[in-house]
Amino acid sequence: MISVPLAFAALALAGAAPANAPASAKAVAEAQVPAKVKAPAKAKTTAKAKTPAKASPKATETEQAGAPDKEGAAEYAPALSDSAALVARWIAGSQDNGALPYIIVDKPFARAYLFDATGKPLADAPVLIGKALGDEATPGVGAKSLSEIGPAEKTTPAGRFLAKFGLAAGNQKVLWVDYTTSVALHTIPVGNKENRKARMLSKTIEDNRITFGCINVPMAFYNKGVVPLFQKKGGYVYVLPDSTPLEDVFPRVRVQTVLEAAQN
Repeated sequence: MISVPLAFAALALAGAAPANAPASAKAVAEAQVPAKVKAPAKAKTTAKAKTPAKASPKATETEQAGAPDKEGAAEYAPALSDSAALVARWIAGSQDNGALPYIIVDKPFARAYLFDATGKPLADAPVLIGKALGDEATPGVGAKSLSEIGPAEKTTPAGRFLAKFGLAAGNQKVLWVDYTTSVALHTIPVGNKENRKARMLSKTIEDNRITFGCINVPMAFYNKGVVPLFQKKGGYVYVLPDSTPLEDVFPRVRVQTVLEAAQN
């Protein structure tokens, strides 16, 4: 979670974070990007899977990010949970992304999937998300310092967000997902004391819940995928819910469900 002054909260309602967002102690703590992160591992990339496997901690970071090693690797197909696969089909079928790249963050499986503007899957990677279960951000949480945020407030909100790059405290560049609640997507902060790198590399999913609400991703996934695709015009981030019904978070998924039922 990255703090921003209330004076700039209105800017987030348009979906874009200002490139010159003022600095704050909260943003320094959550958004600093490390120079190096030990590489994570590659999950199996089958066409369908109900429970995507978490990557092995011994693989390289590029492998864990799930990025194809060679240009034009058309056969790359990430293992998606049923919910993530449904959302992916809905986005591609309806072109809900508006010709922009997008990321699907599957909170229940602590994994992110990167797609280009045409809906082609490019990479997947494990993520660290908010420590607390929950699909809504506490009102006003974006204006609080890290020490003021209670345990139940450390959630990564679910929903559809227009995300753009902007500056956080310490002149750090982050992908603002939900600017009003200070939720951004970035790499693991420097100097964190929660063993975040080990948590990201572990085989379990439960320990991936550790942040104040921000979404931490591996450096390879961020630098080689997110930055090149999102740096010009931004893109969308679709965050799947923990417990809220999927169709309550993404109402238009109902249309996709009806269409698929009619075809069967």
